[in-house]
Amino acid sequence: MLHFARWKIWAIMASVVLSLFLVAPNFLSREQLAALPNWLPHRQLTLGLDLQGGAHLLLEVDTQAMVKERLDVLRDDVRRVLREDKIGYTGLGIQGTGVQVRITDVARTDDAEKKLRGLIQTLSDTLFTGNNVVDTEVTRGEGGLFRVSLTPQGLEFRSRRVVEQSMEVVRRRVDQLGTTEPVIARQGGNRLLVQVPGLHDTGGLKNILSQTARLTFHLVEAVGPQVLEGTRPPDTDVLYSKDDPPVPVLIQKRAILTGEELVDAQASFSQQSGEAVVSFRFNTSGAQKFAQLSQANVGRAFAIVLDKDVISYPVIREPILGGSGQISGNFSVQGANELALLLRAGALPATLTIVEERTVGAGLGADSIATGQRAAVIGVVGIILYMLANYGLFGLFANVGVVVNVLFTIGILSLFQATLTLPGIAGIVLGVGMAVDANVLIYERIREEQMLGQSPVASIDIGFRRAIATITDTNSTHLIAALVLFFMGTGPIKGFALTLAVSTVASFYTAVTVTRLMVTQWLRWARPTRVPI
Repeated sequence: MLHFARWKIWAIMASVVLSLFLVAPNFLSREQLAALPNWLPHRQLTLGLDLQGGAHLLLEVDTQAMVKERLDVLRDDVRRVLREDKIGYTGLGIQGTGVQVRITDVARTDDAEKKLRGLIQTLSDTLFTGNNVVDTEVTRGEGGLFRVSLTPQGLEFRSRRVVEQSMEVVRRRVDQLGTTEPVIARQGGNRLLVQVPGLHDTGGLKNILSQTARLTFHLVEAVGPQVLEGTRPPDTDVLYSKDDPPVPVLIQKRAILTGEELVDAQASFSQQSGEAVVSFRFNTSGAQKFAQLSQANVGRAFAIVLDKDVISYPVIREPILGGSGQISGNFSVQGANELALLLRAGALPATLTIVEERTVGAGLGADSIATGQRAAVIGVVGIILYMLANYGLFGLFANVGVVVNVLFTIGILSLFQATLTLPGIAGIVLGVGMAVDANVLIYERIREEQMLGQSPVASIDIGFRRAIATITDTNSTHLIAALVLFFMGTGPIKGFALTLAVSTVASFYTAVTVTRLMVTQWLRWARPTRVPI
């Protein structure tokens, strides 16, 4: 147990030197790092929002808009199925959380009920409850009155899904900004917390997050002021272009293609005009639909609509078979880049409203760093003094192990460019205490063996060998707890769990290798008759 092969000694020393190299970049400025040779480590710890400042936004998902959109679709479905069977009706409209309609031909109420019950949907809720959720229900009243309502369970399921989808889209948009370790978490029923360390200009972030970015393609019926005159078909809608002044465009309500079928969108420049445009590419299904659309409607205009604004309405001159195209609309370079980012990240299923906005300044970050550093130094110094007072020379060995433990922890965190927060600093200090705890177990076991009359060599050998099992158990339980916190927690909890997990692994390594190596080398050099512990 006390024998170390020469290669093991060199491996342990190399690991310590390597940790010094990994920690060193954290004490250098960016200019000094840039001047270093490429073969040296350049990675630094990333400071979290509470240490370096940044943007803090609390967003609210407008689930009511989702409900209204669902009711609009349900009303159109009721109209469609009744017209398909030529069943007369009146009073079709939205009432509360349902659609109400009265059948005028009493003899066909049974047929109408059968058709309306065909609209009932069953949603699979395997992620949350493992059960199926009935989305709609049909109730029949007197005089041919029917009500197709959204069920409370269906509304809850759809609201929950909209919030989850919104969180994923927000995550993709923030990630594409190039920020490091943003925090995106759900708060309450329909709110999202977004924290972006190091980002102090919240204007661009708010602009990116506030846009729904729902891209749809519609066939155009007419363009110009005349579309506002008289009545228009029920399946059409009037939207306005982004020209100056805006031009009214009469489009078909039904979208023939949506942005969900895009696989890529990039800002580029038009070869003909040189203006900034957004080039897009559809997936296989979207490319087929786009080809069929262009083949069947040569000479007709189609509108590209983004969030109820007609970006452009080009005329199809020839079939477009490649599944790709361009969106032009007098974009600036920044505007084209932002639109491409939004399309790549996907559309939000609901509108986001900014409920709370804060910018954490650098001054607060500096105060937090100073407070955390003082707390960490006081904790480590207290542990060092305690070990020296209780174990003397062996306490010094343990203290060297503590220093190596901190080096390993910060070195590993720097290698993976982990985000360090105030709770993360607490995790490092706790890891130091755990490293000392392992040494305490070993030293107390050595004391017991020496009191039983064992020689110094036997006492140290048995002490390390028998304590390792206990150290393994305690570190394993700490590691399990840290991993659970990391995968189940969010924000500061993740930071604490990460540093705790790394410190736990480092403390086990330093206790069973680094400290044992120092004790073994001292034993061979001093050849004591009694262990000074």
